[in-house]
Amino acid sequence: MEGRGCRHCGGSIDLVLADLGDMPVANDYVDPVGAPPVDAIVGLKVVVCSECRLAQTIDHKDAADLFRDDYAYFSSTSQEWLEHARLYVDKMADRFGLEPGARHIEIASNDGYLLQYSMARGLAAVGVEPCRSVADVAIAKGIETHVAFFGREYALEMVERSGKADLITANNVFAHVPDVNDFASGIYELLNPDAVATVEVQHLLRLMERLQFDTIYHEHFSYYSLFAAMRVFATAGLRVFDIEELTTHGGSLRYLVCRADAAHRTAPAVQALLDEELAYGIDRDETYAQWATRVRALRDEFRQMLKGLKGKGKSIAAYGAPAKGTTLLNYCGIGPDIIDFTVDRSVSKQGRMIPGVRIPIRSPSAFDDTDPDYVVILPWNLKDEIVSDKSLWDAHPNTKFISAIPWPAIFVS
Repeated sequence: MEGRGCRHCGGSIDLVLADLGDMPVANDYVDPVGAPPVDAIVGLKVVVCSECRLAQTIDHKDAADLFRDDYAYFSSTSQEWLEHARLYVDKMADRFGLEPGARHIEIASNDGYLLQYSMARGLAAVGVEPCRSVADVAIAKGIETHVAFFGREYALEMVERSGKADLITANNVFAHVPDVNDFASGIYELLNPDAVATVEVQHLLRLMERLQFDTIYHEHFSYYSLFAAMRVFATAGLRVFDIEELTTHGGSLRYLVCRADAAHRTAPAVQALLDEELAYGIDRDETYAQWATRVRALRDEFRQMLKGLKGKGKSIAAYGAPAKGTTLLNYCGIGPDIIDFTVDRSVSKQGRMIPGVRIPIRSPSAFDDTDPDYVVILPWNLKDEIVSDKSLWDAHPNTKFISAIPWPAIFVS
């Protein structure tokens, strides 16, 4: 992408939001046996379009290299995320009057974490998922799942085979798409005339307000404000008619989208949030330029905190091996000399290492044999769920917790 323009409008992308340097691919977990001495690293830099204000990575990796058949993220490992999915299905079905047999298509359906609830309501559930590892789990649940990347051409194939959708769900995939115009056009083609698509994606405004730089990684090609997303959708013939603010992933938006000429009235919440973004300065160069300075200060504070504790002889472990953990630990230069190990409930990650820093990933049962003084919560968006898990911490009443975002802090359960 170097030397090229914005992936949406072709505008200038000289304004830098964050340059995190060379970074391993977030979900390329390392197998200890036969691993090369050094992990592959790729530049990680986010720039902002001077025209449409779409924040986007400078691409050094193709989507097919990132979302492979051995992709290791399974949505169903989080009970909080499963509950989010269940509530979503009930809410959308009730709000838009979806009767049994209505066609519900989810793009990037992962392991069937959401469509299982759609099926339970009698909807005709269909998933589109590019990664075989997670798609196979959904198929085993009886969910019709197509292993493919979604775009306009594939949407037209789906329409020809089985017709259009009454509801389209795209949770946490819009940021992962390099060709944003093709993706949005695919949604347009797949929607029935008055049908609805919901697109959940992390909100750039909240990311910046809360210094969530660790959610920047190669798998996220774009970072959306409402200001930018409205332009992408409009180019494809779509309209944002309502907005819901969510707590997921540190602050996300659920765009409710329809065809531009559909009957859905545009809710006041859309203009209200747009006004908030403009008041923050989402359309001003200096807003982005100042953000990087704050990120560097957070890095220095977090690194100093952990090294200070280690220097006092304290033992430090971590919980979770999310993609954001890869960015945080590598950018801050925190390795196994500081954090002894991390644990993760995902069996596919256990026995491997966080790329770059190579901190070993173990089962949560590893805490049975250790009594760490401090545990760094890497998936801070699930902090409450993790810290309240009595099965983990009742045996470790003296353990304290650390979170780096939105600012390094020590806390107790």
